[in-house]
Amino acid sequence: MTVVSSIEQNLDKQIIATQKRFQKAMRVRLLHMTHTTKERYFAVLSSLVEKLEDPNKPLREVLQEVVIDSAPHIAQELSSQ
Repeated sequence: MTVVSSIEQNLDKQIIATQKRFQKAMRVRLLHMTHTTKERYFAVLSSLVEKLEDPNKPLREVLQEVVIDSAPHIAQELSSQ
């Protein structure tokens, strides 16, 4: 095993562990979110997942599109009480 592949494997494990932490944190947060906040969150999350499902789309392009698509939802959430 080369150093690069060992570092790569470690990073992959860290990403998976962080995704699990994210899921756990969101399960707790969902219990306390308003319906409107859940709708906005779902709009942003579903847009991200849809774009990530295209294996030919570079991550940079995915992120650019998600930022643009999500901006109205984020602005609404930031301005709500």
